[in-house]
Amino acid sequence: DVKPAVQVSAYTCDRCGCEIFQPVTAKQYTPLTMCPSSDCKANQAKGQLHPSSRASKFLPFQEAKVQELAEQVPIGQIPRSLTVHCFGSLVRKINPGDVVDISGIFLPTPYTGFKAMKAGLLTDTYLEAHHVHQHKKAYSEMIIDPLLVRRIDRYRQSGQVYELLAKSIAPEIYGHLDVKKALLLLLIGGVTKEMGDGMKIRGDINVCLMGDPG
Repeated sequence: DVKPAVQVSAYTCDRCGCEIFQPVTAKQYTPLTMCPSSDCKANQAKGQLHPSSRASKFLPFQEAKVQELAEQVPIGQIPRSLTVHCFGSLVRKINPGDVVDISGIFLPTPYTGFKAMKAGLLTDTYLEAHHVHQHKKAYSEMIIDPLLVRRIDRYRQSGQVYELLAKSIAPEIYGHLDVKKALLLLLIGGVTKEMGDGMKIRGDINVCLMGDPG
């Protein structure tokens, strides 16, 4: 989800009416509570500051998680993931299932409070995105190879497309064809149907795999 990240926090004093602006350069900040204007200092009045969202400046912010492609993961290992922070025009450029190249700055996220005392020198990390390149948009410009078309047509005529596609899932795992068929149906999905009474039946399914531990 896209959320507003504050860049400049604005306040209004309840005594002198002065507007105070606080630049925010870090992920966390302490809001101002006492008015620092010259009027309040001259009158020795401790004016209370009230946040003003209308005068504040916000920037669109989105947090996403990316992981390695399945074909790049060594056998027996799980894909590594990375948290990405997108700001401004880069929000909503990453959708689930997209293949992207992201360039940016690799930064630490220090813990705060009691969690920082337990973590010690350990910190979480994230990538502050500066550029996002979509690979999926290049698919529309893909040139169809006639040889590939003939191979697809040959598979279609064989009547074994379902089995061949299922066997292509995790080929390093022998057997479990029924499980692979279920996962194939989950990946492909179906068509949402709308009944006569207005009820909608979604096309995608849920899969729960259960097996013996160990």
